[in-house]
Amino acid sequence: MAKYLLLKHYRGAPAPVNNVPMDQWTPEEISAHMQFMNDFAARLEKTGEFVDGQALAPEGAWVRYDGEGRPPVTDGPFAETKDLIAGWMVIDVDSHERAVELAGELSAAPGKDGKPIHEWLEVRPFLAAEPSTTECTFK
Repeated sequence: MAKYLLLKHYRGAPAPVNNVPMDQWTPEEISAHMQFMNDFAARLEKTGEFVDGQALAPEGAWVRYDGEGRPPVTDGPFAETKDLIAGWMVIDVDSHERAVELAGELSAAPGKDGKPIHEWLEVRPFLAAEPSTTECTFK
């Protein structure tokens, strides 16, 4: 099994077919979209392919180390960050082809007027082997 990140973008990818921003959807359309996402995750939980997923809030800030004994430095929020990433899902599947298949299904989540969004999703594999000591990684 291999883990993949399915990354939902607000912008930065080609425009989806049903390209109406969520702030222009009715509460019922938002509920239908969220239900689709929850049902999709529940189905993958049953097959053992779902690891985790979250929608992201629009707030955020950049943070960096500022030296020994000093508090971290923060700056932001930056619109380009909060507007870029809408949420993510981690899946654990048998192949890249299966990851692409699932991303295609997720792309059909309903949007404005209940029509599928056909949004572009980024599919990124997790590193399969330990990186060399010169690479930076999060665990």
